[in-house]
Amino acid sequence: MNRILKSLKSKETREWLMSTHFWGPMANWGIPIAAIADIQRDPKYISGKMTTALCLYSAMFMRFAIMVQPRNMLLFSCHFVNECAQLTQGFRFIKYHFVDKKIEN
Repeated sequence: MNRILKSLKSKETREWLMSTHFWGPMANWGIPIAAIADIQRDPKYISGKMTTALCLYSAMFMRFAIMVQPRNMLLFSCHFVNECAQLTQGFRFIKYHFVDKKIEN
């Protein structure tokens, strides 16, 4: 426990907590949290264009998070979760608008 507290009080940890490598991903977590919360909503409200855009956005920024030096695993994890959530929303959109409509006809 003492080692953890010492690590949290270190200059490197304080600098990281005050950097864009920390606050950028933390601010970005709102997107996947909203997507996960929307999984319970009716799929008729899903925007196919926005879901596609967010999938592409997260895929590009996952690559960026790995390529930037130093690697930003917090940013990578945020976009990985968002990619999974947006793909789920995309499948729900396709199922509602294309698969279920064919079954009704």
